[in-house]
Amino acid sequence: MLEDEGVLPYVYRVTKYDPADRDEYGHYTGTEDTVSDHGRIEGAYLQAIEAFAADTGIACLAVREPHLPAPFVNFGLEAPMDAFGLASAFPNGPDGFHDGAEVSVGTAIDLVRTMLRDGGAWCRLEVEDTFAVHVGWDQYMYIGSSQPCATAVARTRALGLFPERIDASPYEFEAEDEGPQRPADDEFWAQLRWSMARTNARVLEEQPAYNSGRWHRLTPDNIDAIRAELAPRARLAIWPDLSSDIDAVLATLPSEGHVECVWQGRDGRIHSVTADEDEFSELAARLASASAAMILSMYADDRVPLLAAVLPDSDGVVRARWEIDPTPTTRKWAFLKTLHPGDIVTGRVTRIADFLVTFVDIGGFEAMINIPELSWRPFNHPSEVVAVGQEISAKILGVDPIRERVWMSLRVLRNSTGSSQ
Repeated sequence: MLEDEGVLPYVYRVTKYDPADRDEYGHYTGTEDTVSDHGRIEGAYLQAIEAFAADTGIACLAVREPHLPAPFVNFGLEAPMDAFGLASAFPNGPDGFHDGAEVSVGTAIDLVRTMLRDGGAWCRLEVEDTFAVHVGWDQYMYIGSSQPCATAVARTRALGLFPERIDASPYEFEAEDEGPQRPADDEFWAQLRWSMARTNARVLEEQPAYNSGRWHRLTPDNIDAIRAELAPRARLAIWPDLSSDIDAVLATLPSEGHVECVWQGRDGRIHSVTADEDEFSELAARLASASAAMILSMYADDRVPLLAAVLPDSDGVVRARWEIDPTPTTRKWAFLKTLHPGDIVTGRVTRIADFLVTFVDIGGFEAMINIPELSWRPFNHPSEVVAVGQEISAKILGVDPIRERVWMSLRVLRNSTGSSQ
């Protein structure tokens, strides 16, 4: 789906397979080789894209949802290509392969060629509400347009291909409700700085594409410089700092399974590698010269960062369609965004702290009521005004999303005699 605006009105499945040779379920039953569309058919596919782009009147497309192969998977029917097949499309190789990267029709054709050859890189190529090219894992090609493209359809048939009109590309983006997509905006970086106040360092995982990660060790001195160099629309994850106790790090290795190890060499450079139990001894040898390291699980349920966010565009809007797994901090951020000073909320008193601040659960988040905001009448202890477990209504005085704090007042909802207004 293009920016959630709906399916393009004209979508064609372009293949070398005659639609007459499909059964009632749409499966091909003819005699053509169905292992791949490599070889002579490739040139016809690429010419068809050029024809549809010309008919639609577009000169460039945007890369969406870029993927690189998983580091422990042998991908493709052919031998792996240098730089995942991106060398001809991007002078800097994978560094330019990020969501939103604008490419010419010629470069888009190079990317389609890479996908048809199983070079490793994959993406959707789209122009919002206007045009789309998707290459399926079955190596069928799906072209969508805002125009009927009669000339391109005829040209595609003349090339010996079959453009079948279908309702929608099966490779349209489908958003999953994984939780809030937090922007890596000034507020995010301010919260990160605040979290570093005691530890003085964090590790930043930058993902410009699926299965592609770059690692940075953040300090108060370098955080601004690293922020300025991040790839557009990258997904960010913040992790605790690396540990200098390498033996303790190695002791966290599981008995089996895939892990990712991130370490800093003596030269200050950050490295990462994935490994399974058969490679743990080699991993330990690599870490012998490391100054600091950490081990992360490769399994999503066990891989929960401290903070997660997506870089917005220059106008502050998040357009990358990453699926962000909700972290506790992200859930708090999303909830705090719904609260505003002056709101009246209802919650249950959870505890009275030693420093006499009353804490109230408001939807899974603990807000605070300071002593002066409990009551108009004099009292010696908060327990004279409220009791743990009691349900109360209070007015929000302030929200601090950086320090994740909410201050409330009980007394402003009561008159000076102590009764409710």
